[in-house]
Amino acid sequence: QVQLVESGGGLVQPGGSLRLSCAASGIIFSIYTMGWYRQAPGKQRELVATITSGGTTTYPHSVKGRFTISRDNAKNTVYLQMISLKPEDTAVYHCNAHKRIVDYWGQGTQVTVSS
Repeated sequence: QVQLVESGGGLVQPGGSLRLSCAASGIIFSIYTMGWYRQAPGKQRELVATITSGGTTTYPHSVKGRFTISRDNAKNTVYLQMISLKPEDTAVYHCNAHKRIVDYWGQGTQVTVSS
């Protein structure tokens, strides 16, 4: 049974930082491209960051320079370090594991950026 369990979300003030974690089980973690996506109320889910099995990372313009994705294959965990957070970063953040036509998703963790 595949499980992706996110943690680390919460309430933070604008300009603050958070680190999200996603612990994976039931998959050969090291061969999957791992990603973070987010979905704000009334909006479509959007890509936040991805990291391939080889460590190549991608970010959309909206978070580039503020968010950093990393992975620890020994711990089957992917991280998302977020700095300089903005109110528009408020969303539920979901972890994704992707390999060819297979996608697994976590339940998500809420990130709220507000003063």
